[in-house]
Amino acid sequence: MSKPIEDPAKVRLKNVRLSFPKLFKAEAVQKGQEPKFSASFLLNKKDDAAQIELIKSAIEKVKKSKWGDTIPKGVKLCLHDGSEKEEHDGYDDTLMFISSSAARRPVVVDKDIRPLTAEDGKPYAGCYVNCTIRLWAQDNDFGKRVNAELCAVQFARDGEEFSGKPKINAEDEFTSLEDDEDDLG
Repeated sequence: MSKPIEDPAKVRLKNVRLSFPKLFKAEAVQKGQEPKFSASFLLNKKDDAAQIELIKSAIEKVKKSKWGDTIPKGVKLCLHDGSEKEEHDGYDDTLMFISSSAARRPVVVDKDIRPLTAEDGKPYAGCYVNCTIRLWAQDNDFGKRVNAELCAVQFARDGEEFSGKPKINAEDEFTSLEDDEDDLG
């Protein structure tokens, strides 16, 4: 059973697809930028409607906390429509996605809350995870935004891996040496 979250800016998402994970090594998006850990989380508009509403509600609370009743026009959000990235594997207009990042490495654990490392191969792009993010308002020379800080990720279950690196099955590449000892071709 999940523990309740007291911070109104912190959101726990359950059983969402992981995309573009940079969970174990910080990377800069563009040359000259500070390296960060990051991930996007995909939510189905129909199946995850309650979670999407939870995010939208938290975004509104963060905006109101930062700007009061005079929220500036054009505040950019970390919650996006999936059609914005349809060129990427797994994205389409039936989804919403939330992008998140953090300067500090997020907590990454398995189903039993044991720490995971990059060598474990999980989580990966396309699997399902539970995660926590903390929403915060930005108002500086770089713009007015509501961002999501990546806090923690829990591997929940396997999913079809998004493209990026080819999957290689040894049985497709080779035959047993006992079966073809004389075949060198």
